[in-house]
Amino acid sequence: MAIQRSTTTAKASPERTGTWATTNTVDPLSSDSIKESIVRHLQFTLAELPKHVDNKWEPYVSMALAVRDRLIESWIQTQESYYHQDAKRVYYLSLEFLMGRTLGNAMLNLGITEACGKALSDLGYTLEDLRDAEWDAGLGNGGLGRLAACFVDSLATLQLPAYGYGIRYEYGIFHQRIVNGVQVEVPDTWLEYGNPWEIPRHTDLFSVKFYGRVHQRQEPNGRLKTDWVDFEEVLAMPYDTPIPGYKNGTVNTLRLWAAKASRDFDFRNFNSGDYRGAVEQKMRSENISKVLYPNDNLPEGKELRLKQEYFFVSATLQDVIRRYKKQQKLHPNPDGGLFARFADRNALQLNDTHPALAIPELMRLLLDVEGLGWDEAWDITQNTCGYTNHTVMPEALERWTVSLMGRVLPRHLQLIYEINERFLRTVRARFPGDDARCRRMSIIEEGGEQRVRMANLAIVGSHSVNGVAALHSQILMETVFPDFVEMWPKKFNNKTNGITQRRWLLKSNPKLSTLITGAIGDGWITDLFQLKKLMPLASDAAFQEKWRAVKRANKERLALEISAQYKKRGAPLTVNLDSMFDCQVKRLHEYKRQLLNALHAITLYNRIKANPKGVYTPRTILFAGKAAPGYHQAKLIIKLINSIGDVVNNDSDVGDRLKVVFMADYRVSLAEKIFPASDLSEQISTAGTEASGTGNMKFSLNGALTIGTMDGANVEICEEVGAENIFIFGMLTEEVRALQGKYRPAQWAEQNAELHQVLEMISNGSFSPGERDLFKPIVDSLLHHDEYMLLADYGSYIACQEKVSLAYRDPTTWTKKSILNVAQMGKFSTDRTISDYAREIWGVTPVRP
Repeated sequence: MAIQRSTTTAKASPERTGTWATTNTVDPLSSDSIKESIVRHLQFTLAELPKHVDNKWEPYVSMALAVRDRLIESWIQTQESYYHQDAKRVYYLSLEFLMGRTLGNAMLNLGITEACGKALSDLGYTLEDLRDAEWDAGLGNGGLGRLAACFVDSLATLQLPAYGYGIRYEYGIFHQRIVNGVQVEVPDTWLEYGNPWEIPRHTDLFSVKFYGRVHQRQEPNGRLKTDWVDFEEVLAMPYDTPIPGYKNGTVNTLRLWAAKASRDFDFRNFNSGDYRGAVEQKMRSENISKVLYPNDNLPEGKELRLKQEYFFVSATLQDVIRRYKKQQKLHPNPDGGLFARFADRNALQLNDTHPALAIPELMRLLLDVEGLGWDEAWDITQNTCGYTNHTVMPEALERWTVSLMGRVLPRHLQLIYEINERFLRTVRARFPGDDARCRRMSIIEEGGEQRVRMANLAIVGSHSVNGVAALHSQILMETVFPDFVEMWPKKFNNKTNGITQRRWLLKSNPKLSTLITGAIGDGWITDLFQLKKLMPLASDAAFQEKWRAVKRANKERLALEISAQYKKRGAPLTVNLDSMFDCQVKRLHEYKRQLLNALHAITLYNRIKANPKGVYTPRTILFAGKAAPGYHQAKLIIKLINSIGDVVNNDSDVGDRLKVVFMADYRVSLAEKIFPASDLSEQISTAGTEASGTGNMKFSLNGALTIGTMDGANVEICEEVGAENIFIFGMLTEEVRALQGKYRPAQWAEQNAELHQVLEMISNGSFSPGERDLFKPIVDSLLHHDEYMLLADYGSYIACQEKVSLAYRDPTTWTKKSILNVAQMGKFSTDRTISDYAREIWGVTPVRP
């Protein structure tokens, strides 16, 4: 570590009086040194004495600041090393970073969790209590943002010179309350009491422009000069958070931008008595970083979303250029102009299309500000940018109307038109006379209202385009972007997603981590492939017994969480610890098919009711996930799941053989309790719709077996763990395609008696007494549309679930499969994913401080 040992320190008295005595030299990572720092921050940062503090928040802040102190020196030295070694840097641009809580992860990566626990115990606190006092940083909606969070952890652990860039949303993803079974959204005021991890950089402000018009003029040298005039200006202020690697001295930076008004208020309006008008511009400017995902059902929401995307891209690129110029002063290039080495020293990775405006913005900065010619600027842009696609569904690809783009970003629309015109010339030269191809590939979508296709822009302006799972990348190349693949086959590649084992096993499942480390050593923490050493232990009876004991303890922890949450709802619920914990936790969306899981729950209920004395494998079917506020069908599915639970959980015929649970407010900290306790992982999206998934990896890494379709990364998980250790059902992607256009869902319902009964119960009000037609829209959608083919896969799913139930009754065989799942998860670490990006796309190498 870069941290040096101090020559003196102080020791707190166990009475928490704030009385200190100097002791001998101690390691700054020791419990005594940490204890001193905690009390020092309580006294001199928060102006409190320990004996007067009767809440968890202030001790948590002091603990966080004490840990942050131990990152600062390494943080500074890491950045200095990047300058000193003239390193190529990676900039990961993502509109979401679903970081969760920071304290536990920071302690873990510093290797001071035990020391912090002892220091807090000496002061009369518990580490768990203070960790629970931290608010989740919910700056993301789901897998996209959590992937970005895992990526920055692996980038630091692999000691790669990298920065995460995004927006510091004042309100993150909403808190979800369940009231009478209905999702109610509550603002996420995660910054209400401040954030001790971030450092505001008040002097590192960048100007971001909107609206206005473009003025072009001829300079004396004949060059055409473009000016953006009459614009509105917003200032971007960075907040930096340290991202430590695992016990290696590297601390990278997550820089999030907050919008600030260029002036506080208009004195002319104020003096004339228009007090609201005086601050209106300030409020409008700062709205840009107020909320994650504004409701884009309204034109104002769409405009705000576009402004958010440009805001963080523009500020980021200005910052990148500033840092590059500073580095060039230290390492001047005598063989070319100032920007000759830009692409050799910078890699921009666009996490989906949200940062795609980086392409015209980099062109604008190089052309209009730095004075480069078009060809040089375009060569730099293409060789700097890489684009990661996260969806196979064309309707999910971003498209902005030309009218909106031209009004908000007039110069960028000009540049996009120019990029498109030059690109289409290339297409016509390669495929003369193929106007249909040009229409398909054009960045500007014609027909009806013109739109800018952001995915096409990202592909044209990048040197690399990757999918995030083998199947996903195949579908992208064969069905979504085949014209581009034909033109640039070498540009397209696959980078299968992963997760960081330090967050999703070492931190979230300490009991299992301890068991694994005791058996095979701790090398797996930075090399997940070492989990293969567990394979010989999969059939060891004594090891299996320990494995089951860990799972039981984790289920006890989750059961307490379930009980506490349902008690708050006024509906006490106790789950059977001997039951299979069957879990589906992810964003609520029809393609993810939580509804298919709900149909299975009703099927099990009907079977028990029909034969109460039968033999059944006990199940606790657990759902968690948020639906977008404007997504009415998804919210109705949440209501249905809760209504099913109301009936099932209170039926004496069922008892503890079946429970249906919906956990409210799914977030990272709750996920850390669910994954370790799960027996079965539901990954049941329609084949060909899920790009990758990372929840599937988290479940498997924690010993849950998967029931799933051959979709997304399920395909590769099946390849790794073996078909005998996973439960696969349903149509394949090509079968789904073959059925499209001739699918008649009502026929499938008529042919399956159990399915017919289930749909009839939903339709006739069995789960909505007094409101018979409440769930009719769900049944109508299934019988007449069923876009994601739930009814076609229902029979296969139910049959596969019967195999699951049978397998769970054999603890020895189930435990063996569980161990083998964990043992073969090596491929699914973001350490592997990031190594692939670094080697094959970015061309960056580790830098050791």
